Formats: sequence, C-alpha cells, structure tokens
Amino acid sequence: MKWTTPQWIRALAAGSVLAALVLAVVLGSVFASVRDGLGVIGDRAAPQVSAATDLYFALGDMDAQLANDLLAGNDPTLAADRKQALDTYTQRRNQADADLQQIATDPSTRQSVRAVLDQLGQYESLAAQVILLDRNGAAGRPSADVLDLHRQATDLMRTTLHSVDAITKSNHDLLNATYQSDVDGTVTARVWVALVGIVTVALLVAGQVHLRRRLRRRVNPALLLATLVTAGLTVAGVAVLADESGHLTVAKSNAFDSIVALSQARAISYDANADESRYLVDPARAGQYQQAFLDKSQSLAGLPGATITGYDAALDAALKAYQENNSDVRIGGFFGTELNNITFTGERAAAERTLAAYQRYETDDRRIRALNAAGDLHGAIALDVGTAAGQSNADFAGYDSALTALIAINQRAFDTAIRDGNGELGGWTWPIPAVGALLVVGLVLTGTRPRLAEYR
Repeated sequence: MKWTTPQWIRALAAGSVLAALVLAVVLGSVFASVRDGLGVIGDRAAPQVSAATDLYFALGDMDAQLANDLLAGNDPTLAADRKQALDTYTQRRNQADADLQQIATDPSTRQSVRAVLDQLGQYESLAAQVILLDRNGAAGRPSADVLDLHRQATDLMRTTLHSVDAITKSNHDLLNATYQSDVDGTVTARVWVALVGIVTVALLVAGQVHLRRRLRRRVNPALLLATLVTAGLTVAGVAVLADESGHLTVAKSNAFDSIVALSQARAISYDANADESRYLVDPARAGQYQQAFLDKSQSLAGLPGATITGYDAALDAALKAYQENNSDVRIGGFFGTELNNITFTGERAAAERTLAAYQRYETDDRRIRALNAAGDLHGAIALDVGTAAGQSNADFAGYDSALTALIAINQRAFDTAIRDGNGELGGWTWPIPAVGALLVVGLVLTGTRPRLAEYR
C-alpha cells in the first residue's frame, strides 16, 4: 500500500516528536546521573576519606605525644616540652573526636566507628594511667609498671590505626568506583546523545525534504528552526558531557589521588615520629621501633634496599636525579605517587620543598640515634623533643607545614573542579532538555499542521 502525502507528513512529524522526547529523556537522565556522581565524590566519599586520614593522623600523634611525655619525665630542662606534649595530646584527642563524628554520619561505616570508639576509650584509659603514674619519672626512663602500660597503649593504638585504615580504604574504593562509573558513563552517554540527536535531525530534515518535493515549498521555517534547536541541543549536550568528564578527571585523578597519597603520608609521618620517641623510651623494643620507623620511611619515600644507615644517601641521590630531570622519579611510596602526578601551578615547587624538609627531618633522626648509641640519652631526648631551630620537632613542624601546603594546592583544585562540574550542569539535569524538546515539538506541530490542513 502506497502512503499518501498526509500519511508521510504525519509519520515524519510523529517520528521527529518522539525522537525529540527521547533526546530530552536521555539528556536529563544522563546529567542527573553525573550530578549524583559528583555528589558522591564531592559530598560523601572524598570528605569521608579526608576525615579518616585525618583521624589516623590525630591518633598517631596522640601516641607520639604520650611517648614524648615519658621522654621529658621530671627533667626541669624539658618541662616546657612535656607541657607541649600534653597540650598537643589533648588537642589531637579533640580532633579525633570531631573526625569520628563526621565519619559516623555515613551508615556504612558506623559499625567500624563503634569499634574504633571502643579501642580509643581503652587507649585513653591506659594513657591516663601512664601520665598519672609517670609524674615523677626520670627523663626517658619510666618505671617498669609505667613502661608496661605504655606498651599496652601503643599496641592497642596499632590495632586502632588498622581499623581506621580499613575505613579509609572502604571510602576510597567507593570514590574510585563512582569515578570510573561516571567517566565511563559520560563516554557512553555522548555516543547515545549524538546518535539520538542525529536521528532527530535526520527525521526533521526528511520532513522538510518531503514537504518541498510534494508541496513545492522551499523552506519550512518552523521545521528549519526545530532542526537548528535539535542540533544545538545535541552539540551542547555532548560538549557539556565532555567538560563534565574533564572536571571528574581533574577532581579525582589529578587532585584527589594526590590528596589521598599526601594525607596518608602526613598521617604515617606522625606515626613514624612516634616510633622515633618510642625507640628512646623503650630500649627493650628499640630494634622493633627502629624497623617500624624505617618501614614507614619507605612507605613515604620508597628507596629499594635502603637500610636505616643508607637511607639518607639513597634519598639524596634520588632527589638530585629528580632535580636534574623531573621525569626521573626514583622514589616510590606516597611521595613517588605525588611526583608522578604533578599537575597544578606551583605543585612541583611545593613538592620539592616538602621533600627537602622531609630530608632534614630524616637527617635529624640519624643524629638522635647516634647520640643514643653514644650513651647520651639526655642529648638524644633534647634533640628529639626540642622545638628550637635545627632540632627534630622544629624540623618536623617545618616538614609538616610544607606537606600541608602541598595538600592545600590539590585540595583547592579538587574543590574548584567539583564546583565547576556542578555549576556547568546548571539546568541540564532536566529544565534545558525538557524546554528544548517542547520547543521542537511545538515547532514541528506549527510547521506541519497548516500543510495537513491543505488536504482537508
């Protein structure tokens, strides 16, 4: 059966209307999914990862300050250092409480948070006993009872930090999965948007061609405008999806991967600093704590095969090689991750300042161990807990400040990418596709109804 002209006009108009509506649904649903993904990354997973790494840092420093308190003992020359240790311990405890409150807002981590709270309560009880019983203890040489309590507290903190690390990993896995899904989704969505848009434009063009051939009309203004609207909606949608993919890449791969690595580096640095103090306060476990310090140093700036005595030379050689050729990254660990992910303005210089400060702190560690090996415990303690220029805690503070500044560069980039991603979505989550589709529908009806009326 051969179709009549009115039948062809109705079929092409109906096809164009249906395709325009499908285009609107595809655009609206895709952008709603992107918005949800940005929400998971920016408002849930990333803040939870940051809170968990900050919790690890706060807990690690609590134990470091407890060891520093034992190092200072009742030595009047170290009284200011002991007060500083106890004040910082209280500050970190409050910080840990705040982090736990934030992490507990996520239902998926509440059971883990309860376990950490139980462990932290036990730790604080042991720590309070250590501080109380060691009020008159000799610097760096607590009594056997105090030392036993301190070991229990430190061992419990190991367990607690493992629990916190599991929370970090859980949320980081969620962020990675959401990112990959969203990036893959935007690629697939661009194909579908382009395909549906092309089909819609083709139907509209076919309608115009049919009207021209059958009715001898050169141009149907309404259908031409509908074609331009559809083409514009399709091109703009594909372009915005490409931009969203870019924002996601900047936020996650360029910025947040560095934030996580550097935040974990900061947390582990404080734990390593605690190992340094434990090494002095507990001679029976000195070898264990020295190895723990080296292991953590390797996780920060991995140098294969480097021992505690050879680490400084290996680090110096790796840094010189990097300064000569920024693509020659011989450092592994968290700092290696950062050096291989330099992206933003000022980031490379900030990373180099951080590593230089880290190198000074590592050198101080060897000086502390040399003094202790020479029998100068008091000198080793003074160098370890001292905050004057050239002393370990002062150099550690400088290193921490440089590391914090480096994290801040990536954090600003992450925040900007998430904000720009959300801002560019604008009305694309439904208003723009819906208005565009309704406009196309209205133009198609406007352009075809008068032609159909001619056949009545």
